[in-house]
Amino acid sequence: MTEKPKQRLAGDPSEKEEIERIIRVDHAGEFGAKRIYAGQLAVLGKSKYAPTIQHMAEQEEKHLNYFSDAISDRGIRPTALLPVWHAAGFALGAATALMGPKAAMACTVAVEEAIDEHYQSQLDRLPESENQLKQSIAEFRAEELEHRDIGLEHDAEQAPGYEVMSFFIKRGSKLAIWLSERV
Repeated sequence: MTEKPKQRLAGDPSEKEEIERIIRVDHAGEFGAKRIYAGQLAVLGKSKYAPTIQHMAEQEEKHLNYFSDAISDRGIRPTALLPVWHAAGFALGAATALMGPKAAMACTVAVEEAIDEHYQSQLDRLPESENQLKQSIAEFRAEELEHRDIGLEHDAEQAPGYEVMSFFIKRGSKLAIWLSERV
């Protein structure tokens, strides 16, 4: 049985607008992730955790470069909130790192869990005509899950206030996603 295509309702973005939103928000998210790791490295850059954080930061840089190229190649407007994510990402990374390595890893776990859901939703919505974009998002999602697992392996769940911190970081990440798609 063939699945019926989803009916577009008044006010829904067109397929082109949906793809532009996906690229815009993913660009913003990878930019924010790069800044979170920069904040963590500013605090923990000389610790035994530095190589692990640097590894994750390098992967985020690769993701950011992909979406920066997509923004440029497709003539898509980046989010107007990049200056906010520049400061907020660094502040979140530095603040959690100042709370200790377990808190920095808890931040990573929370953000990556929100991104996992976000990327999976995009993969479910993207048309087959966007196969290259889908493949890239699937690859990046796997690396984000690797970051989550690294955080868990480094005792993220033992951070003081883990549940509360995780809740607020996930909510903040989801709000940033919603805003970056639109602004």
